[in-house]
Amino acid sequence: MRATERNGSGLGLRFVNETIKLTTTKGPEFIDITDDVVAVLERSAIKNGFAVVYSKHTTAAVRINENEPLLLQDMECFLQRVAPSDTYYNHNDFTIRTVNMTEDECPNGHSHCAQLLMGASESVPIIDGCLQIGRWQRIFLVELDHGRDREVLVHIMGE
Repeated sequence: MRATERNGSGLGLRFVNETIKLTTTKGPEFIDITDDVVAVLERSAIKNGFAVVYSKHTTAAVRINENEPLLLQDMECFLQRVAPSDTYYNHNDFTIRTVNMTEDECPNGHSHCAQLLMGASESVPIIDGCLQIGRWQRIFLVELDHGRDREVLVHIMGE
């Protein structure tokens, strides 16, 4: 994890940034990162403000939901139905695509489409040093492509 800290514009605000690095195993996959975010908050010593949890990838999302195994299976199946990997995507047609190509390019149009619906970040209020998430709420990195190294930026701002 990497941390940086800056003071706000004389308002008593502080900013703390850390990057959570992790490795996913498959797509779709829901990885509970709540405890990692709480650890960043505790290190920050910020008591009131908010945390932004942001995926630095276009094929991974950050979402808040319940960490219940059967629900996670349901959500994985839902994502596969909404953006099936075996459907034709122009993005996957390497005979016509010429932009943003790498040597190890893989067909992942489905991952980009699913991320479009899910989003890259969540913002969570902090009150009295605690993330204000509900009883069953957890913060997830959602892998939408295939297993790989990922980075999630946690940006905490407050006093």
